[in-house]
Amino acid sequence: MPPVITGFDYRRVPVAEGVSLNVAVAGSGSPIVLLHGFPQTHLMWRHVAADLAADHTVICPDLRGYGASDKPAETGPDVYAKRTMAADVVALARALGHERFALAGHDRGALVAFRAGLDHPATITHLACLDVLPTLDMWEAMHGVTAAVGFHLYLMAQPPGLPERMIAASADAFFGHFLDVWTGDPGAVPADVRAAYLDACRDAVPSIVADYRASAGVDVEHDRADREAGNRLRMPVTVLQQDWGAALGYDAAALWGAWASDLRHATVTHGHFMAEEAPAEVAAALRDLLTR
Repeated sequence: MPPVITGFDYRRVPVAEGVSLNVAVAGSGSPIVLLHGFPQTHLMWRHVAADLAADHTVICPDLRGYGASDKPAETGPDVYAKRTMAADVVALARALGHERFALAGHDRGALVAFRAGLDHPATITHLACLDVLPTLDMWEAMHGVTAAVGFHLYLMAQPPGLPERMIAASADAFFGHFLDVWTGDPGAVPADVRAAYLDACRDAVPSIVADYRASAGVDVEHDRADREAGNRLRMPVTVLQQDWGAALGYDAAALWGAWASDLRHATVTHGHFMAEEAPAEVAAALRDLLTR
């Protein structure tokens, strides 16, 4: 059996036709949903979730296409659009009895959270995004040889077929690469959790690639439409991220400030997997957000 978040109840919740999400739930009080990133599952939140569950209802799903959640076939660009995945999250919370909730996401989950904030402003009360830029800004910031750090973005942006075959042929090496090079503290991802991440990713190559492919297509279209319409995040927003701007030549706080009026942006010194490397700091930032 894969590891679980101790003290959390697990269930499967239908969120769309033919799609159910695996979700861990615990605590009571105002709800917060925590969305994981790549190449992970909901387990990345295990420390932060346990902290927050002392006085909040904490909901930790595996995103569609990841972990133990359903992995529908990529029959069109919308199947793994962040708009679709955000709608999954809203449906999940509603099924659990919450019409309004706070939302925090890391990496891929942060892109889903960002889209949920724009598409469902009356539903998302507070928003936190960890170690990403919005999709449109991300592509505009990537240029020259410094963009090599994001080689996986370009690989998985390719049409169906080749990227899936290449990644599946060496799945553990591919996904393990990111767990190794993005971790500031290797001890933060113990062997059993690392194995669970690799097992989950190995079984989800087509859907993970489809998620990334959407971010080179339909997700960009959605972000561009919101930018042109002047749509902004209306709720309090917290962003924690590494200083990628120094390496890639952009002002991360300014880019986020164009999307959010009530913004607290902080640059951290931890590795990418900050919820596992510095859970107390992340939990404190989320608690601060929830007071705004």
